[in-house]
Amino acid sequence: MAGRGRVPGTMAAAASLLLASLTACGGHSATDTARDQVQRLLDSRAAAVLHHDPAAYATTGDRAPYTKLDAVPFTAWSYRVTALHRSGGRTTADADLSYRVTGYDTAPVTVGRTVTLSTTADGKWYVDSDRPARGFAQQLWDQGTVSVVRGRSSIVLGVGQSAGALRGYAGLADHAVPAVSDAWGTDWSRRVVVLVPGSLDGMAALLGSPADDYRGIAAVTTGEAGGGGRAPADRVVVNPDAYSLLGPLGRQVVLTHETTHVATRTHTDAATPLWLSEGYADWVGYRRSGRTPEQAAPELQHAVADGQVPAALPSDKDFGFAGDPTRLAQAYEGGWLACRMIAAHWGEDRLDAFYRAVGAHQRRAGAVEDALRTELGTTLQRFTGQWREYVRAQLG
Repeated sequence: MAGRGRVPGTMAAAASLLLASLTACGGHSATDTARDQVQRLLDSRAAAVLHHDPAAYATTGDRAPYTKLDAVPFTAWSYRVTALHRSGGRTTADADLSYRVTGYDTAPVTVGRTVTLSTTADGKWYVDSDRPARGFAQQLWDQGTVSVVRGRSSIVLGVGQSAGALRGYAGLADHAVPAVSDAWGTDWSRRVVVLVPGSLDGMAALLGSPADDYRGIAAVTTGEAGGGGRAPADRVVVNPDAYSLLGPLGRQVVLTHETTHVATRTHTDAATPLWLSEGYADWVGYRRSGRTPEQAAPELQHAVADGQVPAALPSDKDFGFAGDPTRLAQAYEGGWLACRMIAAHWGEDRLDAFYRAVGAHQRRAGAVEDALRTELGTTLQRFTGQWREYVRAQLG
């Protein structure tokens, strides 16, 4: 029994060779081989999307997604499998989907997807479903067939919307682009991507947040704050339920406001308070509208009439979508009046320079105070006092 657990020399060598052949042939385990096969499957699926080849797409599995996204012009579309999971008879892959919309994205949008798979008796893989991974928002084609309308300076992607409605959004966006450039300058892409889902719930799903957070909000712009150089284009995401309640002027103001966020994105970062970023966007939106302060700031006017002039500029918390709607409206109106005051007292060029100077800082502390001193020659205390008097004079 002394040799128990030991293998004689020649047998040990043979066993080692056998073990090596089982575990290291080609450097892949069975799971690695399956993962490689799934990667090749998704590569074929991506190529079919880019080449507009529905027949090739159909050979990879579920063909329904193709018809939903076929109208969207993609310069790039690719998957990267990050993990493969097998449990019982179910197989899923974790994958990063990266894509670029032609003419708008200078860098890919990358999102997590969960791909459900099946195999045939001869071992061929097929895609059964492709959905957002946990923690990732929906893409527009997850909600239905995407229709596309191209404007002069815009592309509008919609689900459940008529061609006429999408052309209306494109017209508003095309009007907004030169209006924003006239106020801000031309050092931005001067192109806008607008997403129009079928409902408020669709908007919320695109943003990955509860619908109640956006009830009454006509549109939201998503993007990488402070991003410079190559980046995905910002998306203006519309809430069609709230947008439909606006008149022609209101719709234009909203699209111009959101387009301003697109233009100012590279100069907006953690140092920029919301009263400035939102106030500036409203200032551009109302700039050529002819709206008076009483018309554009009704909620703040009611407060002033009641003797409640704000003691301080709006805080970031005042802009919470899920909070008190009156407080939210007053925050926007207060930020707008602050920017309007700068443009009236110091000039529009100084307003632009002030915005850029604030965004040039890396953090919030001291950013506004420094920009007030260098660009407007004042202090935060004096500026706040002047703003309070301006609010009282304009709305009293």
